[in-house]
Amino acid sequence: MNSSDPHAPPPPDGDAGPRHAGFLQVLGAVFSSFFGIRRKAAGERDMVSIKPLHVIVAGVLGAAFLVATLVLLVSYITRKG
Repeated sequence: MNSSDPHAPPPPDGDAGPRHAGFLQVLGAVFSSFFGIRRKAAGERDMVSIKPLHVIVAGVLGAAFLVATLVLLVSYITRKG
């Protein structure tokens, strides 16, 4: 049997390949990257388990949230009593 055989047994647990990152792991990676507090080991682990599209989407959402928060904060501070 070759690896493209549809009836091939699944690989053993040790060769199961990288796990896919969950939503919270992607958000944690993007949040810590915004502030530059990533550890090298965590970054290397995330490079294997997080898909680039997920990082882009989470980054755009995080940036939009940050900008909206800043706009609301400035408008609250500068409003007239």
